[in-house]
Amino acid sequence: MKLEELRLLQNYPLELKIAKSKARIQEFINHFGVDGVYISFSGGKDSTVLLHLVRSLYPNVEAVFSNTGLEFPEITKFVKTKENVTMVKPEKSFAQVIKDCGYPIISKKTARMIRDCQNPTEKNQISRQLYLSDYAIKNGKLTDIKNNSFKIAKKWRYLIDSDIPISHKCCDILKKNPMKKYEKESKKRPIIGTMANESKMRESSYLTRGGCNSFDEKKGSCLPLSFWTEQDIFEYILKFNLEYASVYGEIIKDENNKWTTTGEKRTGCYACGFFRTKDQLKERFDRMSETHPKLYNYCLKGGRHDDKGRWIPEQGLGYEHLFDVLNIDCGLCGGDKDDH
Repeated sequence: MKLEELRLLQNYPLELKIAKSKARIQEFINHFGVDGVYISFSGGKDSTVLLHLVRSLYPNVEAVFSNTGLEFPEITKFVKTKENVTMVKPEKSFAQVIKDCGYPIISKKTARMIRDCQNPTEKNQISRQLYLSDYAIKNGKLTDIKNNSFKIAKKWRYLIDSDIPISHKCCDILKKNPMKKYEKESKKRPIIGTMANESKMRESSYLTRGGCNSFDEKKGSCLPLSFWTEQDIFEYILKFNLEYASVYGEIIKDENNKWTTTGEKRTGCYACGFFRTKDQLKERFDRMSETHPKLYNYCLKGGRHDDKGRWIPEQGLGYEHLFDVLNIDCGLCGGDKDDH
């Protein structure tokens, strides 16, 4: 699919998007059967719309919730109000994943590159050369690499030699692996509520995929909201008067006449360290200090150095030191938040 086609789809009115999404869902379920699919349900606003959309056609389709242990309590409570939802859990806690792999900070892409540089092997030698210079050895020759997308931004390179182990693997271990295990055991294929405009990676993946549905017997999936936008999600919720997790607060219009929420904007893992800007990360944790002080203290407090000098969780995740290294003022410098 070409980018122009996706942009055209994204500009369709909501009613047409609903019709097209329902058609994609019907095609997918006609292929795999009602008992051969499941709805990936996170309890967030996007998957809440997905759940309603699918069950408006097929009321008995099972939903599956991956309980990572990092959901806001309001999300878990909301999920439990829905019928026919199976809960799966990871084999490790988030703290153990950090100890084994590293902290999730900056972005998945940058975290992956820094992890390779912090854990050099012969296998990742060429990748590490790409991440840090304009040249790499390819087929025995010194090759000039002009693509900056393969490089670690200079402002983050100091983290390679810091005491903070960094990794991108938490999402795979905590969320994706339990779902994959469920799929293998149940033989069911997922219906997922991701949207192409959420990131360049998802946009690129959708364009390469060529549409919402993949009918591969082992890796097939349905992404019926791929061409939707966040504004469509809000409009759908309001149109059908859907209940949604209270952690979002109210849906209102902002100063630009766009729908937004008075509470959380995104409800992924509360301890996620990935961010677009430092200010966004600071804002998120500052808000958490007011709305969820216990979770805030758990994230910021604790931590220690292991026998290799790596900073790891201990009686808390130890994010205060992490933020100090990142030069983000999100710590407990003003004293402990009220732990109630």
